[in-house]
Amino acid sequence: MNEFYYKDALKLGQKEARACAFKGHSPCLPVLEDFVPSAAINTGIDLGLVQIPAELIVGTKTRGRVNAFAPNFMPVLDESTEFADKWERLCQAHVTEGIRDPIKAYEYMNRFYVEEGNKRVSVLKFFDAVTIVGHVIRIMPTGSGDEVDLYNEFLDFYKLTKINFLEFTKKGSYALLLKALGKAVGEEWTDDEKSRFTGTYYYFKKAYIQNGGEKLQSTVGDAMLSYIMIYGYHELKASDTADIKKNLSKMWQEVELHAEEEPIEVKTDPPEEKKQGVISKMISAAIPKSVLKVAFIHDGTPERSGWIHDHEKGRRYVERIFEEKIQTMPYYDAMENDPLKVIEEAISDGAELIFTTSPRLAQASLRAAVEHPEIKIMNCSLNKSHRYIASYYTRMYEAKFILGAIAGSLTKSDKLGYVCDYPIYGQIAGINAFALGAQMANPRAKVYLEWSAVDGARAAAMKLVEQGIHYISSQDTARFREDDRELYGLSYINGERSELIANPVWKWGVYYEQILRRFLNKTMQEEYEESSKALNYYWGMSAGVVDVVYSPKMQRASKRFADFLRDGIIQNVCTPFLTPLYKQSGEAIGVGQKSLALDQIISMDYLVENVVGTIPQYGDLNAMGKATVDTAGVEPAQEPAQEAAQEAAQEAAQEAAQEAEEAKENAEGGEQAQETEAVEE
Repeated sequence: MNEFYYKDALKLGQKEARACAFKGHSPCLPVLEDFVPSAAINTGIDLGLVQIPAELIVGTKTRGRVNAFAPNFMPVLDESTEFADKWERLCQAHVTEGIRDPIKAYEYMNRFYVEEGNKRVSVLKFFDAVTIVGHVIRIMPTGSGDEVDLYNEFLDFYKLTKINFLEFTKKGSYALLLKALGKAVGEEWTDDEKSRFTGTYYYFKKAYIQNGGEKLQSTVGDAMLSYIMIYGYHELKASDTADIKKNLSKMWQEVELHAEEEPIEVKTDPPEEKKQGVISKMISAAIPKSVLKVAFIHDGTPERSGWIHDHEKGRRYVERIFEEKIQTMPYYDAMENDPLKVIEEAISDGAELIFTTSPRLAQASLRAAVEHPEIKIMNCSLNKSHRYIASYYTRMYEAKFILGAIAGSLTKSDKLGYVCDYPIYGQIAGINAFALGAQMANPRAKVYLEWSAVDGARAAAMKLVEQGIHYISSQDTARFREDDRELYGLSYINGERSELIANPVWKWGVYYEQILRRFLNKTMQEEYEESSKALNYYWGMSAGVVDVVYSPKMQRASKRFADFLRDGIIQNVCTPFLTPLYKQSGEAIGVGQKSLALDQIISMDYLVENVVGTIPQYGDLNAMGKATVDTAGVEPAQEPAQEAAQEAAQEAAQEAAQEAEEAKENAEGGEQAQETEAVEE
């Protein structure tokens, strides 16, 4: 019987070797010593006994057995060899008693290379073992780059969970998963939590493979995170493979999106309107028109929020513009209970197009869109890579650049103030654009930064005033109480005197009008069908959805200066972000006189050199700030030296090794089965 096992294993090995050779790849196992220096191997960190995922055991430490196995660890040597005889006897030992002796392996970038036990790995892989017990030495990588950064994120996750089978392809995913699971920063997992997650993962993996996931470049972890972001971890834990497979089928385009190297397609201007021919117009005119029902779902009320008040002005504007063609339906306070139920209510009320006007509503929007693919849902946020919902936002940084230039030209102290709401994508670009505009007008200008999401808008502004700063850019949306007027736009504040100079304008009515026109004539739908990516509509001054309004008291020369910049931005001959830019750390971004790429602007998580202040830590934010950052926030700008990052990772690994040492000693204290070891040697 064992010889038949070897024959089957040999066929698998030879087939794999031929396939690799055909593709121009090596038909043998990779060798750790070929690409990792001996010094690094000899100074590895002892992790003790580890349950190694079999699929992550990919090679050998030395070249001693490299020609005996194909890259899938199946044998390639003839049946008449001594190697084949030993493999068959080891196979017999596994069938009758089970292989109990741990292998010895080295881990590098979460891939494992065997020093002792190659045949054991081969036999166990042949019998589809999920994990293999091994004594593991971890080798820390040198250098830098996205791959090393992602591995360091894995080490932080491993320190808390001791889970080594979960992998992602995008940075930030481990932190996002922990947040989605409700885990506090630095919170270690209990044994029960590890066990539940492990079981859930392998249930999910089975459904993922059944849906064809192995053909994608993304990982099981990528798909699982997407699933959790839509359905939640609690629902995933309660589901069997059949339910998971069914839900995965609904959201498969979201899974495929992670395989895209650049998953987001940013639309900087409205799509060209679809033009109808004469016959099409005649047919269209003859067909009775149905009223398009459009829902606007807000996380609060217009009475309490200037942001929602502005969106509501936009809703009423388009209702007047389109008259009998559309009917709008507003829904308020969606976050008070279950936002998904509010969206479901809008759908049952007949909505065919839904605008959710807050990043906090993104997850509920995505879940509803997956369950109702016939409904178009758009979420007002930035830098979201979701296939089933489109996001829309404005390039407000263009207006902020102009305000900064105005403020820089007016200040006599070279000190300007900036009050920002939340550290989220888009807002950081606004801070930097204001600072660069000020620097262009006045090379000595410094911008002092405070956050309304930490101490409140008024307290933040007063901190600046107390420092002798009088030109302050504050919130973009007007409040309704008279005593809050100085906290709106760019103002001059000095004691009791407060004078509004200029303010940025979100022209949501124009934005919604442009979208609705193209939705009614199917242009938007066709744009979605023609793309396989997440669509982010990021329109600015050239689309007429952002502007700057000046106070009548503003000096004529300042207004001419501002208009000159405004016209240049609209005509795309003036860019707020001209390289090279310099971070607070002094690091240069870009070279030559070039406009910063749009994706670099969207994903800004740093402050430029003439900003005085920092991006706040999560724990310093108020409740609304935390809720907003949870869905659209950037990581605080922390750039430790590479050596410090590596030391931190080594310290985490050493702690893990100490915890594993006791398990190792206990295992070595028992009697080792000698028969299997003799066969292996």
